[in-house]
Amino acid sequence: MLIAEFIFMLLMLYIGSRYGGIGLGLVSGIGLAIEVFVFRMPPGSPPVDVMLIIIAVVGCAAVLEAAGGLKFMLQIAEKILRKHPKRITFLGPLVTYSLSVMLGTGHAVYTIMPIIGDIALKNKIRPERPMAAASVASQLALTGSPISAVTACYLGKDVLQIPGLENLSLMGILMVTIPATLLGVIAMSIYSNFRGKELDDDPEFQERLKNPEFQAQINATSKTTLNENLPFGAKLSVAMFLLSILIIVAIAAFPSIRTIGEGAKPISMGVIIQMIMLAFGAVVLIVSKTPASAVPKGVVFKSGMTACIAIFGIAWMSDTYFKFAMPSFESAVKGMVTEYPWTFAFALFAVSVVVNSQAATAKILLPLAAGLGLPAHTVIGLMPATYAYFFIPNYPSDIATVNFDTSGTTKIGKWYFNHSFMVPGLIGVTTACLVGLGIARITLS
Repeated sequence: MLIAEFIFMLLMLYIGSRYGGIGLGLVSGIGLAIEVFVFRMPPGSPPVDVMLIIIAVVGCAAVLEAAGGLKFMLQIAEKILRKHPKRITFLGPLVTYSLSVMLGTGHAVYTIMPIIGDIALKNKIRPERPMAAASVASQLALTGSPISAVTACYLGKDVLQIPGLENLSLMGILMVTIPATLLGVIAMSIYSNFRGKELDDDPEFQERLKNPEFQAQINATSKTTLNENLPFGAKLSVAMFLLSILIIVAIAAFPSIRTIGEGAKPISMGVIIQMIMLAFGAVVLIVSKTPASAVPKGVVFKSGMTACIAIFGIAWMSDTYFKFAMPSFESAVKGMVTEYPWTFAFALFAVSVVVNSQAATAKILLPLAAGLGLPAHTVIGLMPATYAYFFIPNYPSDIATVNFDTSGTTKIGKWYFNHSFMVPGLIGVTTACLVGLGIARITLS
């Protein structure tokens, strides 16, 4: 019966994924209701802490976007890319990686993606090379961000119950995930630098050039943010936003700052992130004189709130099943995972493919990791495996990247799985996990 109920849960996730975004969370609500009233499972816990972190971070980042700060950051990134156009295959992914680390979301890269494609095309570099890697890098970066929802999940009570992680700090996570994901990005950029044929030797591209309309479109392509004049408040908003991240990191580095009261435990970093992001969202709004009505209209707010609802339904439905099934499930797989802890990566990968969210993946499987008694270095080292939704090319950033590539070299293949993001994603995640396991074994032993 547990197997049948597990298949039912996966079916609901699959049906939800066909609608995407908010639909994924809402369809999961149907699955939750059936689990409780038909299968008679006690309802699990909704991921309130993760949702609150997403709301706070997205709120602050959305104010930054409305104030023009995000556009200012993109102008800086574009200047770097245009100054070194021949290195676009390496710099493009590094730029999107950096933006996601700072903003805590990968949905802020849509503006820079057409610029990466434009620079590549103007320099006769196959646009697929930097664009596919840049899309993957923007998501792989999230486990290296101090303010992302997935990082906050690893600071929750489920992880702190694992022996060796009782005193896990934000800095302890970032010491593993930043170098691991960064080396993952570099590894897939090296591969991407040699992938595919040069445009002059690509028969498919050359055949398209024979079409006058296609050639005119290529010649007319010119994407830039440099000709936009931004108000002073845009620069000030960026300074305030970066200051908020530095304050969060500083509080994480010195637990005494967040220990209020004699003999009290330090305030959790999840709560700290919520407080600082809310406060600085207000500061940015005030100092930049941004109309509050403009904040919900941006891409960051819309995509962030969509992710929040999706995680709400997904994690609640999944938590209900796993808490109900844990006694039987634990005895069935504990032997294998105890002998081969790295196999937990496959569980993370498989769930991520289905739920399209690193935070939701962590929320679903971290209680399982705690229940199975996985080694501390394995739990933290395998964090990058929470990103696997490149496997099925239906994620918004991947779809947008395909559409932004006017050359048509970034694409979803005839057989669906042979798409432009598959190999860079596999290389990036595998490298990050291997490096992460190595660093975590040293730092957490």
